[in-house]
Amino acid sequence: MSFQVGDKIVYPNHGVGIIEQINNWNVGVTPQRFYLLKIYANSLRVMIPYAKVNTVGLRHIVKSKEVSQILTYLARGECENHKDWKYRFKENSEKMRTGCLLQVAEVLKSLLVISQAKELSFRERKMLDRARYLLISELAVAKGTAEDTAETLLTKALLKAQLKLIPNSMAMSASV
Repeated sequence: MSFQVGDKIVYPNHGVGIIEQINNWNVGVTPQRFYLLKIYANSLRVMIPYAKVNTVGLRHIVKSKEVSQILTYLARGECENHKDWKYRFKENSEKMRTGCLLQVAEVLKSLLVISQAKELSFRERKMLDRARYLLISELAVAKGTAEDTAETLLTKALLKAQLKLIPNSMAMSASV
């Protein structure tokens, strides 16, 4: 997969960013090509070797068709959850690392379903907040809209499945 300067991209588990530069640097005696990314959320700058783009999961922003599929998935009823916390957490962590927005949506939905029955653990609340952020930020960029509007889209889809998008629980617990 190849990118150009100015392309909006997703770096898995970090979120949406932009390709700021494409440079060649010598690593030892061998010249290597690198992408310099700037992650929107925290202005973090990351260098990704061109040869490792597929390994790290760097990808373009989802298209409108994929946004519709994600919102449809969230609006449908049930989703499956493993009863064992450790297995569920491991499975959800793997989904988050893929960078696939549909899998991030699966994590969000499954954790919201669990949160209706019982309180989430600290680690699961952190994961829920991360999934929420990744979905909202990428939907906003994909739709060319503000994050508030993307959050409204997400909320409406989840309400169809009788799920409520809870506010960032980590920010709430930090302010208590």
